Amino acid sequence: MSSHERALPPVAAIEGDPDASPSTAAPFGASAHWRHHARIEQRVVGQLLQTLLYENVLPYEAVAEPEFVVTGATRFSLTLGKRRYRVSGWQCHSFQLIRLAHATLEVEGAASTPEPVSLQRFLEDLEAALGGVAIQPGFVNELTQTLIKDVQSSAWPVPCHVAPQALDADTLEQYFADAHSYHPCYKSRLGFSLRDNQRYGPEFAQSLRVRWLAVPTRLAHQGAVGEVALAERVAQEAGPRVMASLDDYLARRQLARDEVVLMPVHPWQWDNALVTALYPELASGEIALLGEGETTYTAQQSIRTLAPRASHQPYLKLAMSITNTSSTRILARHTVANGPVITEWLQRLIDTDETARAAGFVLLGEVAGVALDERAFADARYGDVYGKVGAIWRRNVGEFLADGERAVPFNGLSQFSRDAEGVPVSPFIAPWVERHGLEAWTRQLVHVATLPIIHLLFAEGVGMESHGQNIVVIHRDGWPLRVALKDFHDGVRFSPAHLARPELAPTLAPVPERHAALNRNSFLVTDDPEAVRDYSCDAFFFIALAEMAIFLQRHFGLDESRFWAMAADEITAYQRAHPQHGERYRCFDVFAPHWEVEALTRRRLFGDDDPQVKQVPNPLAAFAPREATAC
Repeated sequence: MSSHERALPPVAAIEGDPDASPSTAAPFGASAHWRHHARIEQRVVGQLLQTLLYENVLPYEAVAEPEFVVTGATRFSLTLGKRRYRVSGWQCHSFQLIRLAHATLEVEGAASTPEPVSLQRFLEDLEAALGGVAIQPGFVNELTQTLIKDVQSSAWPVPCHVAPQALDADTLEQYFADAHSYHPCYKSRLGFSLRDNQRYGPEFAQSLRVRWLAVPTRLAHQGAVGEVALAERVAQEAGPRVMASLDDYLARRQLARDEVVLMPVHPWQWDNALVTALYPELASGEIALLGEGETTYTAQQSIRTLAPRASHQPYLKLAMSITNTSSTRILARHTVANGPVITEWLQRLIDTDETARAAGFVLLGEVAGVALDERAFADARYGDVYGKVGAIWRRNVGEFLADGERAVPFNGLSQFSRDAEGVPVSPFIAPWVERHGLEAWTRQLVHVATLPIIHLLFAEGVGMESHGQNIVVIHRDGWPLRVALKDFHDGVRFSPAHLARPELAPTLAPVPERHAALNRNSFLVTDDPEAVRDYSCDAFFFIALAEMAIFLQRHFGLDESRFWAMAADEITAYQRAHPQHGERYRCFDVFAPHWEVEALTRRRLFGDDDPQVKQVPNPLAAFAPREATAC
């Protein structure tokens, strides 16, 4: 089998019924959906409560569980108004994170009367407990929509016809349906109706084709890395019918081909955002809808990133005016412009560094991008057009697989395999751990995942936002070999004064003032080395590795401190082998006693007027080299 063929065609391995359109599928009100309601409502309330406790929003009591109840667990309890909430969970060694067993959540009303878990009543109790602080309506809506949409997806498990460990990375993007394990709005998808959710949600594994717009160059941005022929790529993906429509458009408008940019748009975006936003240009014919392209895609976990079903064409990331996990999923022009620039920069850093080349890690480079240029429109239309049309082409992981190699999203390693009804049955990684041994497998995973993150930070001075969804693990029979990193257009951070090779630093499109005012965390360049360190540490250590450490402790008995000793071994071994980076080891001190991480739920409750951050204890600090000092 060549490296340009899929190890297992996803259509044959895992697939929703292509005939199960929203009009023919069972209505959401059918009883089959609601059998999952109690379980999902417990998760939504439990996950929200978990963040409220960890982010110090609510006072609580915590006592050790008797060993015969849940081994090693803690019983958390708190009173909100007239109700008492109790739930079992764990106060973890990793950053002192709190993880709750949602199924154990119990509610007592007046006179200790048991009550069913209710999201609506919990929010009422929470608002009363917060006193004069009103919960933002948008947050309530996100939580409610998360509950409803997770109930919907849980009632329609996509059949898997092989062992899930045999699936390729793109198919696993549909298989791993648990979503964010910390953020309480893990499946809100504001803007999606239930019909939209079934049509475009990744769990449903439905095929889709994108629409193509012709946009005059005066209204557009386009860019690509040096070797990419963007026009040829677009023509291939759009297909002959769209290209014939383009010829008609060029003839009508008396334009040359280089005076027009072809832009792919998500079908949901066209139906729900673009006709309204662009109606003056559509009515005049200046912008034209050319039709539906021929390439077939399926949605990945991020929803707006699409994977081609039949080849190793690039992934396609599109602007969508939906909100998920409290973030609007548009694609701003400056980020689209920066994607190829950052890709070329990072790839050059790797190609010219012996250690990086030897490590073998992969960049799923953002090789091209197009976007509407909001600066070309009247100021009064800024809000209508900003970020509404944008696309980024990202290299496909299949290009980098040798014979016998497969890939898996990192965040899927801490999820479960499911039975035919969608019920979790065993850890996804269980066969691999059994085959290779818990200690050996874990140490190898930590090695291949940690090396590129710390190398880019220490050797180059670049922080990466590499959480579990932005890392793909390449393996052979479950044995981790190397990783692929992705999402660079807004996922790097650096201080020019602390770059190892500042002469190679990219010239980036600046963040527009209006964008920065709405999201003060959206920046790539800083003069604060701790902001660079925390960017890497928050995403990789606090999210990706902590999730694995806790999962391996709970389901395989690997002590969390043992896991972090492995991570520390990897870091100190790198530092001993490369003493020339000593200054940046001090500036980007990953062994610092505490790090600063974002408090996600506090942001949604209290807004961004004051920074909502939390100081967390660093599990790596116990292994700090003695000679390490602050920068």
